[in-house]
Amino acid sequence: MLNIFIGFDTREAVAYHVCVNSLTRLSSDVLAVTPLSLGNLKTYQETHSDGSNHFIYSRFLIPHLMNYNGWALFMDGDMIVRDDIAKLFAMRDESKAVMCVHHDYKTRQTTKYLGSKNENYPRKNWSSVVLWNCGHPANRSVTPEFVTNATGAQLHRFTWLEDDLVGELPIEWNWLPDEFGANPDAKLLHFTLGTPCFHEYANAPMAAEWHREKLLANYSSQHVIDGPFD
Repeated sequence: MLNIFIGFDTREAVAYHVCVNSLTRLSSDVLAVTPLSLGNLKTYQETHSDGSNHFIYSRFLIPHLMNYNGWALFMDGDMIVRDDIAKLFAMRDESKAVMCVHHDYKTRQTTKYLGSKNENYPRKNWSSVVLWNCGHPANRSVTPEFVTNATGAQLHRFTWLEDDLVGELPIEWNWLPDEFGANPDAKLLHFTLGTPCFHEYANAPMAAEWHREKLLANYSSQHVIDGPFD
């Protein structure tokens, strides 16, 4: 069974459900999918005041939520997969504490969805897809207290880890079509500037695939009539 945590933000709840549908549709293994929602976290109180989404810091709780045991994947909600997620889990390296795509780029946009600031910083987007080795000794320090007191720079750059503990995944597993353009070989599409559910990004590169996945997520063999209903 593959443990997957997906960032959930009420302002784009549809993104979470579309992401889950793509994972479920293409996976060759059983999935245990958890929405990472602040409203469900009883052992953590969000005190940070910055960030463009509701899970920008809670993603670092995954080793704690997994009781510091096993492997788990974190994904932002603004994603869909185009291939079997079991292939990503097959890249696990027990010598690494985390594994992620080592992006090296500068954004061309100063703002993103809902007017959020979009700043350049070292290791930008590394933490948006993270394969966590939750049982690695180096991750024992990532407690709720640590996450509460750490800065965004400390967390998103994995500063509690030596560089050789941050393993690298192929860029196709965190492809940014709105930054890099279309890629027919991409395994995971990350609409980092804005999910295509927002009208400003509805026609972003490869957005048609997200819209198709939304239709599949909303599918019923019997069409439901429109309301109003009693």
